[in-house]
Amino acid sequence: MTRTPASAAPRNRGRGRGLAVAAMVTAALLAFHRAAPNTPGHLGSLLEAFLPWLGLPVVVLLGWALLRRSALALAALPLPVAVWTYLFGGLWLPAAEPGPRELLVVQHNVSDENTDPAGTARALAAARPDLIALEELLPAALPAYQQALAAAYPHHAVHGTVGLWSKHPLTGVRPVDIRPREITEGWSRGLRAEVRTPHGAVAAYVAHLPSVRLGAGGFASARRDESARLLGEAVAEEGQRTVILLGDLNGTVDDRGLAPLTSRLNIAERGFALSFPAAFPTARIDQVMARSATVGRIRTLPATGSDHLPVAARVTLP
Repeated sequence: MTRTPASAAPRNRGRGRGLAVAAMVTAALLAFHRAAPNTPGHLGSLLEAFLPWLGLPVVVLLGWALLRRSALALAALPLPVAVWTYLFGGLWLPAAEPGPRELLVVQHNVSDENTDPAGTARALAAARPDLIALEELLPAALPAYQQALAAAYPHHAVHGTVGLWSKHPLTGVRPVDIRPREITEGWSRGLRAEVRTPHGAVAAYVAHLPSVRLGAGGFASARRDESARLLGEAVAEEGQRTVILLGDLNGTVDDRGLAPLTSRLNIAERGFALSFPAAFPTARIDQVMARSATVGRIRTLPATGSDHLPVAARVTLP
C-alpha cells in the first residue's frame, strides 16, 4: 500500500491558503465597503460603483478551488457567496403584480450625439409609461422629441438640457439649481414639476448630475458629489409628500457619493438594469428613486441612438 509521505501532509492541509484568503478579502470588501477609505482618489466610490461585480471573483475562486481540490478554499467560499446574496440576491426575485396605484416611468439620457431623436422618442413611448424623463436634450433636437411625443404626452416641461413628458397635467414647474460651484458657464440640469396623477399629486424631479472620470488621480467625482448634495437638499425641502426622482445620476445606488439621495429616497427593490455603456452595460447610473412610494422592478428597454440604455420602473404610490 502506498503511503503519503509525512512531509506532504502539511502541504496538503495548506493547499489553497491563498485562495481562502482571497475569498475572505472579497467577503470583507462586500460587507464593509463603506469602511474603504475614499482618499486618495475617491477609491471607495470606485469600489462601490462596481460592487455587484465582486461576484465574478467568487466564481473564479470556486473554479480554481475545485481544480486544486482545496478543501480549505472551498470551506472559505460560502462566506463571500452569502454576503453577495444578502446584498444583491433580492434583485433577482420576481416582481410583484402591478397594482391599481402604480405609475410606469421611463428614464433616459438620450445623448447629445443621438442622430435619431424622433426614433428614440417613439421607442420610449412604445413602453406606454406615464412619465418620461430625458437628459442631454439639445435645442436642435428638442422639436423632434416634442413632435413625436405630443399625441400621447400632452404635458411637458423642459429646463436647460433636461425634460419631463407626462400623460397627466403638470403644475409648479421650476428649475432646480444643482450646479457645482466650479462650473461658471450656463448649466441647467435639474427641474421639478408637480404631476397631477389620478392617485394624487406627486413631485417629480429630473436631474443630470456631472460626469465622473477615472484617471491617474483616481476617481474624479467631486463635482458629481456636490451636485448630489444640492439635489438631496432640494428633495429634503420638498413640501409635497410623494416624490419621484428620475435622472442620469452618474453613480450607482451603492456609491457613497449618492448618499444624500439614497439616504432620503427608496431605491428599486428588484432588477439590476445595467444601463451604461449601452454597447456593454456594466453599471446602472440611470436611476429611479422615490419618497413615500415604492420603486418596484427596474428594467432596461431596447437600445436607442444613445450611449445609455433607457430604464423603466413601476412606482407604487401611497
